Amino acid sequence: MSAILNLFKLRIGVAIAIAALAGLMVEAGPRPGIWQIVVLTLAVLLSSAAAGAFNQYVERDLDAKMARTRKRPFVTGRLIHGPRWLWLIGTLTVLSVAGAALAANIVASIHVFLGAFVYGVVYTVWLKRRTWLNIVIGGLAGSFAVLAGAAAVMPVPGPEALALAAVLFLWTPPHFWSLAIAYREDYASAGVPMLPVVVGDARAARAVLIGAWMLVLASLIPAMFRLGPVYLVAATAGGAWFLLKCHALVRNPGRETALASFFASLVQLCAVLFGAMLDVSVG
Repeated sequence: MSAILNLFKLRIGVAIAIAALAGLMVEAGPRPGIWQIVVLTLAVLLSSAAAGAFNQYVERDLDAKMARTRKRPFVTGRLIHGPRWLWLIGTLTVLSVAGAALAANIVASIHVFLGAFVYGVVYTVWLKRRTWLNIVIGGLAGSFAVLAGAAAVMPVPGPEALALAAVLFLWTPPHFWSLAIAYREDYASAGVPMLPVVVGDARAARAVLIGAWMLVLASLIPAMFRLGPVYLVAATAGGAWFLLKCHALVRNPGRETALASFFASLVQLCAVLFGAMLDVSVG
């Protein structure tokens, strides 16, 4: 069971599903029924799980070279690497897209598909081994989750959902570059051109800080529209904590400060997503 949970990256999937739920809740318009919300959320979770499994299927050779990933099930042999997994991943993707279409509409299903496609194909296959921009463009996967949720309410997203999608896009680079600084030697040994490998820890840390400032400022934009003080307090507090850790990373680039920045980015994202949903619920 632990091998399956690892393969499908369910922790990431849960975060993506929460992003979709937040997109649904902040979008102005008539709410879908409970069953529709549940099915759409599960569809997003399923598509993220399929993309995560495809990522591990494609990257078995890279995972074997990195200390952080060499215990993944395809590397250790707990799961046998073979084409049957591609059939399962494809089936899960089709089910997730169909579920989104059934629960919401074709626009939501397109966003669900695009989220999986960006992570599984654009990021994993096309970009990761070629350019440090891999994770920048790969950040669109989280944005499509927000738009999928919003599309269940209105096919054309409003300013709140668009702003939240932008936040997810801007969140990914400083989040992942923090982790990449902590595991720079891993990525270097695997030949993956993550930003710290290309420019070094100090310059990568400055990029994290710049990205964090862009993220935090963007996270305040939803408060200019439908979201109110509850969201603003949560986004400000989470953003301030993340910026504090990013400044510490710039002052002393290294594994400890990079991991602190990485975990602070998770706090910031939770503050934004749960702050948005709580604000709408009590507003």
